[in-house]
Amino acid sequence: MPDGPRVPRLTMMDTMDGVRGILAPVRFGRMLQLVLLALIAVCGIRYVLRHDEPTMMAIVLSGAVVLAAVAAVQSLVPRRGAWPAVWTLVAAAAWIMLTLIAPSFAWCAVPLAFAVLQILPFWPASGIVAGMTAVVIVAQLRLAADPDPTIVAGPIGIAVATAIAYRALDREARARQQLVDELTATQADLAAAEHRAGALAERARLSREIHDSVGQDLSSINLLLQAAQQQWQAQPDEARAQVRSAADAAREGLDAARRVVRDLAPSELDGAAGSLPAAIEKVVADAVGIDASFRSHGAVGEVPLPVAAALIRTVQGALANVAEHAHASRAVVSLTAHPDELRLDIRDDGVGFDAGPRGLRARVAERRAAGRGRGLAGIEERIAVLGGTFEIESAPGEGTTLSAVFPASALVVSGSDSSVFGEGEGDG
Repeated sequence: MPDGPRVPRLTMMDTMDGVRGILAPVRFGRMLQLVLLALIAVCGIRYVLRHDEPTMMAIVLSGAVVLAAVAAVQSLVPRRGAWPAVWTLVAAAAWIMLTLIAPSFAWCAVPLAFAVLQILPFWPASGIVAGMTAVVIVAQLRLAADPDPTIVAGPIGIAVATAIAYRALDREARARQQLVDELTATQADLAAAEHRAGALAERARLSREIHDSVGQDLSSINLLLQAAQQQWQAQPDEARAQVRSAADAAREGLDAARRVVRDLAPSELDGAAGSLPAAIEKVVADAVGIDASFRSHGAVGEVPLPVAAALIRTVQGALANVAEHAHASRAVVSLTAHPDELRLDIRDDGVGFDAGPRGLRARVAERRAAGRGRGLAGIEERIAVLGGTFEIESAPGEGTTLSAVFPASALVVSGSDSSVFGEGEGDG
């Protein structure tokens, strides 16, 4: 199928302007803000309890107030453009200066590092977190009385493990998002393909309906008018009767065209002649150019409207083909209700043709080259769509038999538990 231009699907991280970190989809910004403010307050209290130099205390507490103010305004910072990144850099710089002066504030690195990973892309965020880790190590070494390698290895190991873990989660999330995007695009393509397939199926259905209703009526009109033209001088009364029949056929064709437009059933199913045998009998009686008779075997009850319409159209199309191409003197239409199926047979004593696969293909190719040849294919398609089967038996010089068979499973009337077949038998 043709592929049209696809509009890129935006992920959650793409739609949040200024927020592009690997933790951007995790909605815990408010909690990080509260944790950071609480740690600033606790670290400030700890510093006051352990130091008594007024000047340094004033500097440290002023720095703590600045860091707390920066943390407090995080929710007010515009989320568009570079503002979130600017806030991150300011907060990290304020914390670094404060921690180098007062190592007690090293604990604030945890929520601040998460905020950095939320806002900045992975590699810039990793650089800032690495710098913050170095600051934590320096601050802890200042507090340690003796050299302690765990002070260096611990923060580095935690930072590296955390970065690797979140990087893996970020890649998995992006892979899942890509799969979701591809699935969404595939569903859109499938919906478009189903729409095109539905449109093509509807076009094929309308083609069959027009061929077997309007087309066959026009063919009958043509035959009647040709016969009238030939008999106009020798048998004027017979010619006028044929002209009247052509006019009747024209009115029926107009009704059929209106019904195709309204997607209604064949007119033969209207009114008192609503049963399928009566409708088919009327079609056979109205056949032009062929001596046709109808026989019904078994009591046929209510048949689903689509199946009934398909059988009527099959009879119309088959008899029109017999009259125009078979050079037959007689045709017999039989409708037989078996316990497990409903069968329609149309037999003629015409010239016949090769009904094998090669013969059918050659016949269809020949007819289509002449702008014809939709009849048998349309009949077969219509019956197959409704769950039935269509068979052709013919040979040169031996006539033709067309058979349409619907199993009982295709004859269940919607909203009714009754059988399609009645009791007893009849012969029409």
